Amino acid sequence: MAILHLSLISTITCSQRRRTTKASQDSVKTQKTLIATNSGSSFRLCPCGRRHFIGAVPLLPLSPSYAASSSTEDFKSLRPPKPDWYDELFAWSMDTSMESYEKEILSYKMKLFDNLVGKAEKVLEIGVGTGPNFKYYSAIPNVSVLGVDPNAKMESYASKSAAQAGLKPEDFSFIRAVAEAIPLENASVDAVVGTLVLCSVADVTRTLNEVKRVLRPGGVYLFIEHVAGEDGSFLRLVQNVLDPLQQVVADGCHLTRCTGDYILEARFNGGADINKASLSSLAYLSSHVYGVAYN
Repeated sequence: MAILHLSLISTITCSQRRRTTKASQDSVKTQKTLIATNSGSSFRLCPCGRRHFIGAVPLLPLSPSYAASSSTEDFKSLRPPKPDWYDELFAWSMDTSMESYEKEILSYKMKLFDNLVGKAEKVLEIGVGTGPNFKYYSAIPNVSVLGVDPNAKMESYASKSAAQAGLKPEDFSFIRAVAEAIPLENASVDAVVGTLVLCSVADVTRTLNEVKRVLRPGGVYLFIEHVAGEDGSFLRLVQNVLDPLQQVVADGCHLTRCTGDYILEARFNGGADINKASLSSLAYLSSHVYGVAYN
């Protein structure tokens, strides 16, 4: 979840390698995907990617083979090392600069998280960041949450948010890892949640394949992502210009990813419902996509 406001470093522009590959018509048909446009809104998603797991997972079954794949070398190749001050500054900025965004996105998140009530107890959140989504888990009985993030400085903020949301210490664990190599067994979680994550992962396709792998049959993937503006629009022009800088100042966040296409191309077994909206609080990150994919 890497969205930084202009308050951190004049402009936080997330330069994103542009994905030009489009989902084929066959992919769209087999996906049974519903694309709904919110009245008065145009939501788009730019995937702010989170990275992979390193370490033991107390809440969910850890797969030794995948734990091995999340080696230090693999982690470094997917998320090049950054100075401690950078990780700390980024974590602090995410904790202090997202209030207006969280207020605007609240109704969308409430609608999405309703999909978990009575249906999910084991939840994996990739790119958990400082834990802005924890308050939505309070309505889910017997829920346990595993939060994954490559930035170790996020853990203290996430743990604090979990406690404030009423999650017991034993019901939340933080794992420093990347989303492209999740060290969990196949079909081991009921739901995967990712908000503002896919914009910054090194490999979107690999991340979505991991999401499908760890989800049990019938499980759901909830997503909210900021995405590239329409081709030829002024917003897209601005994003193209700011994209390289955004990647530097916002921990790898890309502004021009067509995340909805990636989710369609992942071909979740039950298809995906993808909605669009536009958030006024995010300026050049206004375009979003949000929805549910069914495993």
